[in-house]
Amino acid sequence: MGDAGYRGSCGVRLFDVTGGSAVEIAARPAEVERDLHDMVEANMETMLGVRHLAREYSTGPVHGGRIDSLGLDENGSPVVIEYKRGRDAGVITQGLYYLAWLTDHRAEFQQLVRDRLGADAASQVLWSSPRLICIAEDFTRYDVHAVREIRRTIDLVRYSFFGTGLLALEPVAKVTAVPAPARSDGRRPLAGTAGSGQGGVAHLRSALDQLVRGFGEDVSSVDRKQYRAYRRLRNFACVSHAHQQEVVATLRLAPKDVDLVAGFTRDVSQIGHHGTGDVEVRLRTEADLRRAEPLLRMSYDAA
Repeated sequence: MGDAGYRGSCGVRLFDVTGGSAVEIAARPAEVERDLHDMVEANMETMLGVRHLAREYSTGPVHGGRIDSLGLDENGSPVVIEYKRGRDAGVITQGLYYLAWLTDHRAEFQQLVRDRLGADAASQVLWSSPRLICIAEDFTRYDVHAVREIRRTIDLVRYSFFGTGLLALEPVAKVTAVPAPARSDGRRPLAGTAGSGQGGVAHLRSALDQLVRGFGEDVSSVDRKQYRAYRRLRNFACVSHAHQQEVVATLRLAPKDVDLVAGFTRDVSQIGHHGTGDVEVRLRTEADLRRAEPLLRMSYDAA
């Protein structure tokens, strides 16, 4: 199929180059909002890294609303997804309205997770980082500014349909709510912190953190007990909290696409591990980090 052109204020430009000459495929909005809703829900885990829980979920007679989609992301964060066929700032305020409802009805949401995904998933819901994903034809600079002033985790995603079978999702803005730092016994390690005698590993974690955040403004992180996930719309690197003598990360890469090197990278697609990703990278020195940078960037691009 075609090559993507540049990203501008109108989104992605797509070209069909199969005949040797570039022919632009015009972007178009969904014919009806339900088309967009249906397409994303049918492929939610692939497109957004979110497991689907419910469609048009009723918030009850008092609240009087219906959440377009409810889900649980790959780190266990609850997710509200709202769709708009066109350009409508109301999608953000509507989504925030439902996100507030969600955080006030935790038991109801966890029961939904238990019914759909099982007791284990319900026990690991991460309430420190509930998310709102707004998908619309476009957003204004005022929308982007507004979400940056709100202390919530929000993704603004622009969509475009191309031809009869292509859908582009383009992140426009990402804001991550910063939870209060955990106490020393809270078991939520942060980059750059470690116990006595672990200064080298702490420095390496900090250097890794700075490197991946430098890939783009759309990089955010979320901490679980077992790992720190770096993500765009989906995770692209998960750094284990369990290792004290080295930094161990799993990346969203196919092992067949990586030249695996014993002691540095390995295929963990068939090995149980925390976090997402099928390629494990082990870092012991800054030279290892420089060596891993192309793999980290590949994983970032893949997410």
